[in-house]
Parts: sequence; C-alpha cells; structure tokens
Amino acid sequence: MTASAPTEPAQSRSVLVIAYYFPPMGLSGVQRTLKFVKYLPQFGWEPTVLTVSPTGYFAEDNTLLDEVDRHRIAIERVGSLDANSFFRKKGVVKMPSERWRKFLTYVSDMFFVPDNKLLWRKRAVKAAEALFKLKTFDVIFATAPPFTDFLIGVELQRRWQRPLVLDYRDPWIEYPFKYYPTPLHRMMNSRLERRALRAASKILTTNRRVKELILNRNKFLSYEDIVILPQGYDPQDFRNGSAPAIPRGKMRITHAGVFYGDRTPKYFLAALRKVFNDRPELERRIESRFIGNFHDEHRQLIASMKLGDSVVVTGYLDHPRCVEQLLASDVLWMMLTNDRQSPGKLYEYLGARKPILACVPDGFIRQTIAEARAGVAVDPDDVDGIAKAIVQFYEQYEQERLPKPKEDVVSKYNRVDLTKELSVIFGFLTE
Repeated sequence: MTASAPTEPAQSRSVLVIAYYFPPMGLSGVQRTLKFVKYLPQFGWEPTVLTVSPTGYFAEDNTLLDEVDRHRIAIERVGSLDANSFFRKKGVVKMPSERWRKFLTYVSDMFFVPDNKLLWRKRAVKAAEALFKLKTFDVIFATAPPFTDFLIGVELQRRWQRPLVLDYRDPWIEYPFKYYPTPLHRMMNSRLERRALRAASKILTTNRRVKELILNRNKFLSYEDIVILPQGYDPQDFRNGSAPAIPRGKMRITHAGVFYGDRTPKYFLAALRKVFNDRPELERRIESRFIGNFHDEHRQLIASMKLGDSVVVTGYLDHPRCVEQLLASDVLWMMLTNDRQSPGKLYEYLGARKPILACVPDGFIRQTIAEARAGVAVDPDDVDGIAKAIVQFYEQYEQERLPKPKEDVVSKYNRVDLTKELSVIFGFLTE
C-alpha cells in the first residue's frame, strides 16, 4: 500500500473538528488530530478546528503549530475555566511527581464528570454556533480524551442535525488512569458515554480491544457501527528528517515519550544494569536515550543504579528533533502495561523503520510487532527477558543484521491513507 495521491474534488465539504488538545500543545495526544486536518483537504474536506485558547500545559511545540499554519487550517480558539487555564501565563508547566499526579487526578475525578475540561463545554458550544452561522458544517468530528469533547459534539449534533463521528483515542470507562471515587461516578460516566454513542453516526477506535469493550457494554450498537482507524505516522516527517551521526561502535536504544502511572523505566534500567554486570565490556558499547519530560525520581533511579555514563536524558524535544533522534537510533524501546491504549510512539517507531523492543502485555501491540517482524516483545516487568533482548539486539548490531520492519506492514499506518479512510467515512455519512 502506498500513500494515496491527492485528489482534486470539484467542491470541498466542511467538517468541524472538536479537539481540546491541539498545537501549540505538544506530546502525542495532538498528533492524530493534527495529521487528519493536515491531509483532509486532499480528499475534499475542509476542516475547521475548535480548540482551547493557549493555556498551561506540560509541553509546547511550535513546529506543530507551524505545520498547521502552512496548510492554512482554520482554527477557532475558545478560552476555558479548567485547571490548565490557571497556568496559561506560565505556558509550559513542569510535570508533577507521580504521587502528586495521582492525588490531583483523584480530586479532579471526584468533582468533575466526565473530566476537568467540563467548564470548556458551554463556551465551546457558543463559539461553534457562531461559526455555524458563517459556515454550514456537513459533519461534526469529536476526538477524545478529554471526553468533554464528545459532550460538545452531542450538543451540536442535537442542534444542527448533522452526522457526528466520535474518535476514541483511548477508552472512556476503562481508561487505565481514570478513578471512580464511588459507584455513582462510574454510573454517571457510563450514562454520558451511552448518550454520546446513541447520538453518533459512526464511532472510531484506534484498536480492536477498545472496539470490543464498547460493544460489550453497549448492546444497542452493531459491529458495523464502530470502525478501527489505527494510529499512524506521517511519511513527510520522516522524509524531512535527518539523522545525526551515531557514535561508532556504540548501540543506541531510545525511548520517546512520557512515563506516568504504572509506566516506568525502572525495569528497563534494572535490565540494563544486569547486562552491564554480566558483561562489563558492553557498558562502553551500549547507550540508552530518553526523549521527553522525565521525572526527578527517574533521574535518581539512574544515579542509584550507576548508569549515568550510559544513559542520556534529552528532555522534551519538538517533533522534528524527536524524529531525528529516532532515525539516529539503532533500537527503539517502549513500555505499556495494558492492552487498551494505543500509543502513537509504536507507529512512529515503525515509520522510522527501526527494530522495536516492546515491554508490553499480550494484545494488539505484540501482534503488530510480530506481523511486522519488527523486534522483540516481553512482559513489562520481566527484567531477565529485557536483558536477554538487549544482548540479542547488540549481537545483531555487531553483525550488522538488526531487523527492519516489513514495508508492507509499515505502509498500513501511513497517515495519508488513514486520512483518506476517514474522508470516505465522512462521505458515506453525507450521501
């Protein structure tokens, strides 16, 4: 499968995209929506993005905003009274410790249903109504989390009687980092989700596991109501990327992304320490690199294991520089402890055409890696298994035979083609 050629539609139709998370915010949550709106015009759809005004967040990436501006995407920014807005003057906010993050999340889930972006809803709906008077939208597309985006979409669907497409980047009820302080909180979230699902003309998920969860809880839905549209990579990002020189004779293992909840580097670091203890000569021949916001407690972990000479922490990098680092690596590492989330980094790793060390449970990620013949998958906390995989990769590296993902599998996750699929869905709903 190759990237689809741009079409020349006789007349564009219009879609309102509801996305709280959008550039200049950084991190992986903005990538899917950004790439959809970037490529939709090629397939006859003119997107208008309804998003929040600049606010405090854990990362800012103006290169992503530049990408939006280059493609002249219409954006309507609306202020909010949520927690992030209190830090809007500060801009980039330091990530809290894991203990503090859990406390804040628990308090938020206690008082806000479905999430603490709820106070954005009224203002967003009002702004959308003003837009609708100037431009009639053919489709409403809402992406979540936050699931307040879905509630906005439902309200606009009721008012405008336009098809509503719900895009689950993560599951709602089974989201691994969501708390339900009481059974009432879970029930209220479930009712809101059912309301959204009943209003939707089509539902998208990024993986089969989330589709199954939704179907099992909502018997009024049919299998055809939900379409799996996976995460992906933008081939343009990798064509434009240039790889810095890799130190000769040193294998580089890179992780891109944020650690939070039960995602932790401690098992990988313990495995790396074990490799160096068992084979001291490899301490000068293997380098590990972490790209992204990094907790102080994890820096302390590196120091306590005496890995400072073998581990590099770059901090947050804008997306082009992150891609450069992926291309400059020999092996790409990821960790996930559940089979419900669909991390964008997996598909960026595939786009980089690099072997993958995946510390993940059984599920669709392992299946994807096996299908692509892209590397090794072990349990997230299997220190011995991770150490064995590191040594295996190093031996392949020395012999210049590191595996490369199969191109026919990689091409399935090309965001241009995925956007074409989305445009076809929109087209069916407006016939």
